[in-house]
Formats: sequence, structure tokens, C-alpha cells
Amino acid sequence: MSDVAQMSVQSTPPRCLSDAEAGQQRADHRRRWLLSLPALTIITILSLVPLLIVLLFSFLQKDTYGGVVWQFSGTAWTEVLFQRDIFDGTLGFADAHLSIFLRSLKISVITTVMTLLVGVPIAYFIATRPKSSRNIWLFLITVPFWTSLLIRTIAILEIIRKDGIVNKFLLGTGLVDEPVQFLFTDFAIGMGMTYVYLPLMVLPVYASVERLDFNLLEACYDLYASRWTAFRRVVLPLIKPGVIAGSILVFVPSLGEYVTPRILGGGGNLMIGNLIELQFGQGRNWPLGAALSLTLMLMIVGILLYYVAVTGKEENGHG
Repeated sequence: MSDVAQMSVQSTPPRCLSDAEAGQQRADHRRRWLLSLPALTIITILSLVPLLIVLLFSFLQKDTYGGVVWQFSGTAWTEVLFQRDIFDGTLGFADAHLSIFLRSLKISVITTVMTLLVGVPIAYFIATRPKSSRNIWLFLITVPFWTSLLIRTIAILEIIRKDGIVNKFLLGTGLVDEPVQFLFTDFAIGMGMTYVYLPLMVLPVYASVERLDFNLLEACYDLYASRWTAFRRVVLPLIKPGVIAGSILVFVPSLGEYVTPRILGGGGNLMIGNLIELQFGQGRNWPLGAALSLTLMLMIVGILLYYVAVTGKEENGHG
């Protein structure tokens, strides 16, 4: 019995010490939350309050000269996809809105694919340079981010306009007899957005390629695999996280792009961002503008949730 009592006495201090440590951890946890509470409060106010205001405006009626009438209405949400006939009042699809949605999705997908096709070789090239020169190449990739988006877009405009560099080259080489109309087309918007968002694709892919074990490529070549087979079967699966991250970083902002379509697309090639600005400006329909803004946000959230679901299934399958 004495041995049992002695063992119980010896086991008591560690248990008390563990309780004291747990209490100290809880106190530290509460202290951290209290210290971060002001920042969390500011972030919450600056993010949720504007969103709630937009949500509230989307369920109100529009005023004649802009603003809202404080009466509940779901008309704005109906007008996102439907429009009412001015003669008989029947509802039909809003063809203009649907075409703008489809154009935005198409151009965003094209921009993502183009940045992927251009960005992956660039990232691979930088990652395979000597370590002493990689920072210089990365510096050159990020230089455009140091200038205004408006200036970068105008630079593209100067290049592809009728008397720009591209048309002068085509005329000088005799490939065309008259200047080609590049401006105010979906091609111009896609080209401008590809240039603008290219660094957002290069940097994540570069981070994945840099961690790649190139001994695997040597093993592929020893097994008589071609360069394309080695890239497709070895490199691409290993850099897939960087490719997916870069695609999301490009697709999400390009879907709501406003400046580039406005300058390079003119007034006839609108995207969702231009349509939203039009409703808050010339259209004087704030509820519809708010509903379109929330629709764009829901589209982006849906895409991100789909990405999380797909990647989660892949991780579970490999796990």
C-alpha cells in the first residue's frame, strides 16, 4: 500500500503542473484575441458593412435620378437575367446581360489560358537559370506592377492601334495592304488582360518549378522518354498546385475587370464590371448595379468553392 500511495503522490505534481500549463495557455489565447480584437473589428466593419449596404440596395427600388427609394422590391434581382416587355409587360431573357456574362466568361477563360501558355515556359526558364540571375529575371517580371494599370493598358493601345507598332510592321513587311482593326474587339481585350495579369501566373508557377527535383527529368531521359512526355507525365503533375493557383489569381480579377475592357474594347464590348459601372452611372439604376455586383461575387465564390471541392477530393484520393 505504501508503494501505491507513494506512486499517487509522485503522479500528483505533474497533473497539477499540466493543469497550470493549460490555464496559462487559455490565458495566452484570450490575451491574443483581445490584442487582435481592434484589428478584427476594423476589418469586419470595412468588409461586411459595405457588403451589407450593397445587399440592402439590391432589394430596394430605384429612384428616377439615381439613388434608391426605401421600399422593398425584388425587381433588381429579376432584371439581372430577365427584362419586362414595355408593351405587354411579359418577362423575357435579358439578352444584353446574358451576352455580357458570356463574353466576360469567355474572355476571362481565354486570358487564363493565354497567361498559362506564356507564363509556364517563362516560369520554367527562370527557375532553370543560375541562382545568381533568378532575382534579376523575377525583377523584370514584376516591373510592370510598379506602374499604373491605366498606363499599361494605354501602352497596349498604342501598340495595336491602326497606326501603332504592330500595323506598321505588318504594312512594312507587306503582310497586309491596309491597317488591321485590332482595337475595340475581344482580341484587344484579351491581349491587354493577358499582358496585365501575366505576372500573377508566372510567380506561382515559378514557386512550384523551383521546388521541382530535376533528377526526375534525368531519370525520364534515361528511360528514353521524350521532352514532351517528361513534361506531361512528370513536370506538369508536380507543378499542378502552382498552375491552379496562378489560374485562380488570373481568372478571378479578370472576370470583374473594368479598365482594360473600357479602353481597349470601347463601348460595344462590355464586361460585367463595365455593366455594373453603367448601372451606377448613366443607367441610374443603383439596385440593379448592386444586384449585378452580388451576382459577380457569387460567381467568383462558386468557382472558388468548386476549386476547393475538387482539390479536396484529389487530396483524399491520394491520401
